[in-house]
Parts: sequence; structure tokens; C-alpha cells
Amino acid sequence: MNIYNTIADKIKQQKKQFAVLIDPDKTNKEKLTHIIKEAVKNNVDYFFIGGSLITDNNFEDYIQQIKENCDIPVVIFPGNTMQISSYADAILFLSLISGRNPEMLIGKHVVAAPYLKKSKLEIIPTGYMLIDSGRPTTALYMSNSSPIPADKPDIAMCTAMAGEMLGLKMIYMDAGSGADKIISEMMIKKVRNSISLPLIIGGGIKTAEQALSCFNAGADIIVVGNAIEENDSLIEHIANSIKK
Repeated sequence: MNIYNTIADKIKQQKKQFAVLIDPDKTNKEKLTHIIKEAVKNNVDYFFIGGSLITDNNFEDYIQQIKENCDIPVVIFPGNTMQISSYADAILFLSLISGRNPEMLIGKHVVAAPYLKKSKLEIIPTGYMLIDSGRPTTALYMSNSSPIPADKPDIAMCTAMAGEMLGLKMIYMDAGSGADKIISEMMIKKVRNSISLPLIIGGGIKTAEQALSCFNAGADIIVVGNAIEENDSLIEHIANSIKK
């Protein structure tokens, strides 16, 4: 299965897509079992897996657990160059285009490139944009970069446009893990109307209503992690909102 083509085909069919984010540091095997069951039952489109800081050595174990128990594609959402595994289906090759830290723009990519070249992973070049969420997040601290201000949608729009012109295949706007607030509808709309790439929105989504507002503003894929780790019944609520 080609993940990028699947994403593009669903967008052509005007189908909104839902990804569950698994942070190996914030879950355990028993909890992951429940999340997998809920995801299968509610036709979740993708599992994203990764984190800004992974201290437990469960990354590959969790990927294998997902693959052994369902057919939902697993996409690596890497926080660093150590988060590479051929057990997954694809990896978002993230370039932090919202920041000015050269390590996150190209430096880490040079280190990872030979490993990715040998892997069987589908590599999806993705422009990653951190958006201010009202509080410091792990992603901000670990990336050593400043987020795009939440009230500056024009900066987000121009950044996304530049990412598309550079040849990136997707744009991922993220308020970060544990964000106080989601990315505004105005900012999502501005970016959506300025690019033709698939648009992913994540960070701070805690309710089906918030997920729906992101979709209505123009998100093609929404990513939810923290809130599902705390309450996996949210998977059903968001899935139902997508169906409606």
C-alpha cells in the first residue's frame, strides 16, 4: 500500500481522515491493546507513532503490536533520528519549516538519509509547522525553535506556500503535545486556501467538536494523541462526527 497515494485518493473522494497518535512514553501495552480495538471498530485511517522525547525502549515493540493486531497503516512521526523502524509502513520525513534551526531543517535529515535509503519505509517529505498554543510544549523545547504566533495566519500561509514550492508533499500544522488550545479556524482556512497539498492538523484536540471545527476549516487529516491516551472512547466520538 502506498500511504501518500491513499491519502491523496481519499481527499479526491472528499473523505476526511483520522489518525491516532501513539507516544510510546505515554502508553503501555495494555492501554495500546484497547486503543487498537477502538481504532479498528471505528475505522481509524492511520496510526502515527513517535514522540519528541522517547525514554522507554518500546518504539519498535509498539509498532509490531499494532501491525500484529490490525491492518491500519502505521506511519512514523519522528521526534529524532533514532525513531526509524522497517516494521512501519511509512515515515513523515519532517522538515521544520516554521523554525530557523538548521538541524531541524536539514541537519538531522542528512544523518537519517542512509538508514532510510536502506529501509523499506515509504518516505513522505512533510513540511512541519509548529504553532503557538499558549504554553511551552516538548516539541518546542526539543526543536529549539520559535513557533508561529497563533494570531499570525498570514505567516502560516506564506510558510506553507514556501513548503509547497520547495517540493514537500504534505503540510503538518501542530500546536504540540499537551497544547492548551487548538490551531484557529482562521489560520487553517488561510493555509488551506493557499496550497494544494494534503493538510494535517494536530495538537490540543480534545473533543469531537474541536476535531469537526478543524475539518470544517480545511484539514484533510486530524491527529489526536494525548486526549485518546486519557480516554480512548474519544475515538468513537470523533469517528462519528466525521461520518455525520
